[in-house]
Amino acid sequence: MLKLKIIITTIIFLILLIITSIIKNQTRIIEKKLYKLNEQITLKEKDLNESQLDFYFLTSPAEIEEKIKKLGYNNYLPIENSKIFLSLSNFTDVKKKKSVFKNLDEKKTKKN
Repeated sequence: MLKLKIIITTIIFLILLIITSIIKNQTRIIEKKLYKLNEQITLKEKDLNESQLDFYFLTSPAEIEEKIKKLGYNNYLPIENSKIFLSLSNFTDVKKKKSVFKNLDEKKTKKN
């Protein structure tokens, strides 16, 4: 009789141990999926904020200044007119330009 009780309790313990490990693995998989979904949600929220900012910029400069102040960007500066290209050919012309540097003799510059 005593052996039968020990065998039954051992079997119940092993069944519960196996069920616990299965449940633990399933919850780990669910947590990984939740983490991935949270990352995707964060990226989508960032894209949404950037899209809203673009919309505000395209609709009204006053609204973009207000939105920038709300976001906390204190060092916002507008784009200089020299950096705005009216066509692709203007952009390629600027890219093709080369600057010419004069090679100075280092020994001469150190003596002066």
